[in-house]
Amino acid sequence: MTRPPTRAVRLLATAAALGVLITGCGAGTDTGPDAASNKGGPDAGPRTEVTVEPIEPARRVTGPDGATVATDAEPRRIVCLVALCDDMLTELGITPVATNSSLLAHPEFLGPEKAKEVPVIPGGFLAPEVEAILSHEPDLVIGLGDTHGRLAPALEGATVFWPVQPESWRDSVGYLRALAALTGRTDRGEAAEKRFRTTLAEAEEHRSDRTALIVFGSDENFGVATPGTDVAAGLFPGLAHYPWESRGVEGSYSLEEILARDVDVLFVETLSFGESDGKLSEKLADNPLWSKIPAVRNGEVHEVDSEVWAKGRGTRSLGIVVAEATAALR
Repeated sequence: MTRPPTRAVRLLATAAALGVLITGCGAGTDTGPDAASNKGGPDAGPRTEVTVEPIEPARRVTGPDGATVATDAEPRRIVCLVALCDDMLTELGITPVATNSSLLAHPEFLGPEKAKEVPVIPGGFLAPEVEAILSHEPDLVIGLGDTHGRLAPALEGATVFWPVQPESWRDSVGYLRALAALTGRTDRGEAAEKRFRTTLAEAEEHRSDRTALIVFGSDENFGVATPGTDVAAGLFPGLAHYPWESRGVEGSYSLEEILARDVDVLFVETLSFGESDGKLSEKLADNPLWSKIPAVRNGEVHEVDSEVWAKGRGTRSLGIVVAEATAALR
């Protein structure tokens, strides 16, 4: 079954309401993998351009979605309401004054010990508390547009709110460049973009002809990540054969259809609500069709970190996705 746009599936995940079926849902000029054909072989599209344009400091910037944000000075006290924010700040060498994401605990970010020093905004992803946000005296708050946009009126006059809405890795790069300009961390922004583009381009040079699939969920009501609706999945047509397209909110993929596609490598994102109650791959194993999928038969099922793969969506997270996917697809 298909995944809703990443922003929507994370909304559902945080709400712990997966009792029903989940349904599908930068600055460069390259035409890299997330715009490429899903067919195997050479028609996957050209390699991602690795050239990075200079970033100039600015007090007013416009993100890939057209939303403009301005600050009187370089923001330093930044509150993150979405993991993309934590990802970008890490790339720029800035620690948020507060967050509601667990991404920073990953060893490629702050690590578990240092992450504990960053206060967590109460209320969760869906309902972060405004008073708690403002208690950290932020000069910038970054949240997901269609989830946290409603907070803008309450924050107005006390801080600057920036709604972000990434739908592709190019969007993620575009937001990084804009934040680098706003914070004056232009060198770090350029280096992070260069690092990610180079990682992706090198992986594309060794594109696998194996069929891959990303599934997500907490139980048998799983979803399939599709390019155009999920940032990480948008990388995959450049890395492997990825024959999955969004069918919209009414469409879904069944295990029967997945079985028919002869999936060679499966990546599984387990979404837990509160205390973990087991891995998604273990729950799907109760279905007799699961064991017939080639990836399952051959031990090619990879449980991945959903904080990075599903929620991170920034250049550091996506670089990890590319590296882990490439290693598994060899």
